[in-house]
Amino acid sequence: MDRLPPVISLMVAVPDAAAAAAWYKRALGAVELWNLGAVVGLEIAGAAFFVGEPENNGWESPARLGTTTARIEVFCDDPDALIARATAAGADGGRDPIRDHAAPWGVHRQGGFVDPFGHIWLVGDRSPLSPHPANE
Repeated sequence: MDRLPPVISLMVAVPDAAAAAAWYKRALGAVELWNLGAVVGLEIAGAAFFVGEPENNGWESPARLGTTTARIEVFCDDPDALIARATAAGADGGRDPIRDHAAPWGVHRQGGFVDPFGHIWLVGDRSPLSPHPANE
């Protein structure tokens, strides 16, 4: 029997799953996989993630905590366009403007935004997704 490799995903806490799913679809081009009301499965370019309402089950949303609890990183072909789309839809893009960063493998273009639900997103090109020559 063939075994599939494990898949890592994340669920972000939001106060209103329907509103969050609608925003991620509009702002980031997310596609809805399924919807259970308080939990919604989404994907962006094949990368699945979930939004869920905490309901006092041991986790909480950034808005309720007053701080973020995770940083979401996205690697794509056009980080400038994805960040512009998110900020046009209401994300706060002022914390980490997109720019070229010096990295061990060369230039890495990355910036970020904070979504309306308090989650930090870093969006960069795909350059970190290949093995670094020092590790080969």
